[in-house]
Amino acid sequence: METAVVQAESAESIDTLANLEQRITRAVELITTLRAENDQLRERLKGAQSELEELRTERKHVKARIEKLLGQMDLVSAS
Repeated sequence: METAVVQAESAESIDTLANLEQRITRAVELITTLRAENDQLRERLKGAQSELEELRTERKHVKARIEKLLGQMDLVSAS
């Protein structure tokens, strides 16, 4: 009878260990997936930041050109 109890406890601990192993494996897979996703998002962010900087520079140039044109219009209307 004691042998049956020991075997039952052994089987239970093996099941618990197998369950833990599966959970750890899933956690590692999830971490790997999240890291890859994080890397992709960082690359997209870099691209978006670069594009934003280009648009800001373009806006400054457009603003300068418009101000120049407005200044020329003021000169024409003042004449």
